[in-house]
Amino acid sequence: MMDGKTRSKIMAAIHNKGTKPELIVRRYLWSRGFRYRLNDPRLPGHPDIVLRKYRTCVFVNGCFWHGHNCEEFRAPKNNKEYWEKKIENNKRRDHEEQKQLAKMGWHCITIWECSLKKEKRTQTLESLVFTLNHIFLVDHSVHYKALEQEQGDQIAAEPLGGI
Repeated sequence: MMDGKTRSKIMAAIHNKGTKPELIVRRYLWSRGFRYRLNDPRLPGHPDIVLRKYRTCVFVNGCFWHGHNCEEFRAPKNNKEYWEKKIENNKRRDHEEQKQLAKMGWHCITIWECSLKKEKRTQTLESLVFTLNHIFLVDHSVHYKALEQEQGDQIAAEPLGGI
């Protein structure tokens, strides 16, 4: 059990930008040739990583602060009501911001701190790259009408009229 001053000092040292999980994701993306912006103030929620070419925002969330239902999340025993309310507000805000981004045409990806533990890290980061490439291909692919829809019953080798 900690006294109030010690806990306050620990909590004050926790930052919301440049966290270790965020740096892991950023370094991996950069090493794979992805270029991005950080905490873009023009977008709702100031996403951790913004890949404009892919119209994708990546949020790297801490399991505690965003209330992830995983083994890493432990609800505080002290001041329980305060923390429950704070974490619920964070979850609600995250949801609203991602809805706003989706309305603006942005894709949102959330990476949880627990999925970046050593045993899961490679799979998580490879899945992220796969998803980004898939988003790019789907968003930038040209959609052609089927030949039958475009020309009806005509076939290219079939003579037109009575030739």
